[in-house]
Amino acid sequence: MALTLYSHPLAAFCHKVLIALYENGTEFTPVTVNLGDPEETAALTAKWAVGKIPVLRDDARDRTVPETSIIIEYLEQHYPGPVPMLPTDAERRLDARLWDRFFDHYVSVPMQKVVTDRIRPEGGNDPLGVADARRTLDTAYQMIDSQLAGKTWATGEDFSIADCAATPGLFYASIVHPFSGDQHNLAAYFERLVARPSVRRTISEARPYFHFFPYCELMPERFLHD
Repeated sequence: MALTLYSHPLAAFCHKVLIALYENGTEFTPVTVNLGDPEETAALTAKWAVGKIPVLRDDARDRTVPETSIIIEYLEQHYPGPVPMLPTDAERRLDARLWDRFFDHYVSVPMQKVVTDRIRPEGGNDPLGVADARRTLDTAYQMIDSQLAGKTWATGEDFSIADCAATPGLFYASIVHPFSGDQHNLAAYFERLVARPSVRRTISEARPYFHFFPYCELMPERFLHD
């Protein structure tokens, strides 16, 4: 099989790429990387010196592709499927890219700040940084709720790269920093996301690892079982 994805089933940014792969039924070999294992980390950094996952390896084209958005665009270019991740219309394509970056930077990144602060060693916590991350999430939720008015998916009626980015960020963020009760568009959008087969599959594969999630005791029961 030409494509190999180096990732971890619990990692939000890995979920983003997995959803794109599953949406299009793209064949690939998954390789789980344990970043706590020096040998596995060394093998990963040999492919991408930054040492972050996911990383896609395409043996057929002799190409190693890092970074989630670039991986999805690479798949769109060389391994397209029935669900286009990027619209053909130039303006709509810009919208999809904009909201892809929005969900990464203003949902997933602050979510990770809240999550990782919980497992810092004693005395190493960053309460100011966490408070700032939560404010960022509040602003992001408000903007997303407005953006979704009259839309099925992040940028319109077609599922895209933006929705791949939205799903894992919102999945974990909704646990550590719940949506407010009046954000009905956002809440309904989240339900549409988690009902999608590609997302259900991704969550199912992550389930055996959920006990490692630092806020696992807050995870809704419905995500803990098939």
